[in-house]
This record gives sequence, C-alpha cells and structure tokens, in this order.
Amino acid sequence: MSQLQQKTIKEQLFNAGIRQQLDKWVAKYPIDQAQSAVIPALHILQAENGGWLTKALMNDLAVYLDMPAISVYEVATFYSMYELEAVGKHKISICTNISCMLNGSEEIVKHFENRLGIKFGQTTADGKITLKEVECLGACCGAPMLQLGREYHENLTKEKVDNLLDGLE
Repeated sequence: MSQLQQKTIKEQLFNAGIRQQLDKWVAKYPIDQAQSAVIPALHILQAENGGWLTKALMNDLAVYLDMPAISVYEVATFYSMYELEAVGKHKISICTNISCMLNGSEEIVKHFENRLGIKFGQTTADGKITLKEVECLGACCGAPMLQLGREYHENLTKEKVDNLLDGLE
C-alpha cells in the first residue's frame, strides 16, 4: 500500500478532533514508533466512547498506529483502566489488595453492594454507577481507597462512601 493510500485510510478513521489528539501523542515518539502512543491513544478513544473500548475502535487504532491489532488488544486487556464493555457514567474502582484489605476494604465493598444493589463488574439499573475491583491503585498509605473517575479517595469509611455517592449527579 502506498503512503498516499495509508494517509487516506488514516484520514477516514476517527474524527478530526480525535486525530488531532492522537497525532499530538504520536509526535512525541520517533517517526517510526507511532505504536509507542498506544496507551494514551486508548485513553483518548475510551473517553470519547463513553468510557469503554470496542473491538472496532481497537482495530482502527491498530491501523492508525501501524501496529498489529493483537498488540492493541494485549495492552487493552492487560491494564485495569481500560474497559471492554460498557460501563456506567461513574466507574468506581475499589482496591482490594492486601493493604486495603487489612484496613477494611471488605467492609467498604459490602457497604457499596448494599447501598447500590450491585456487585463488582455490575452497573446500576439506571446506568449511573459501575463497581470494579482492582488489585492496587498505589495509595497504600491511604487504605482503604478507591478511584472515581480520575480522583483518588482515601481512608474510606461508610460515611465517606455515603457522602461520595450522594454527591454524584
């Protein structure tokens, strides 16, 4: 395939705003290493697609970054920040690793489950909240903790959880 054909195909993928964001990241790497931008590119596509990645999006990204589709899938399935199924408007990732567990994450999880009527991997009936179990969010000194969107909430108590949930739109 000629470079002109490749350019034409890439111009058909995604909208101009997304391409601009992707190209900003691709430009940070050597000219023949566009695949190095796969992690931020997946973040961009996930954010633009309501918080999750479809196989079609990942296939298109593979073409855009000139890399095998399986390599994109490997990254998307390895990291817990990527979702391969639809999620609620608010994704709450609760750490259940050893530090959080020893500091009461099991009690926090049960409180979420009772309050929301869902378990890990499920979304509330109104599509508002998805609960996700994660191994470690790297904030052990603030255990138990969770991530809501891009914000960390540490030293959780039932009261803090209730305030957090009551504050969601």
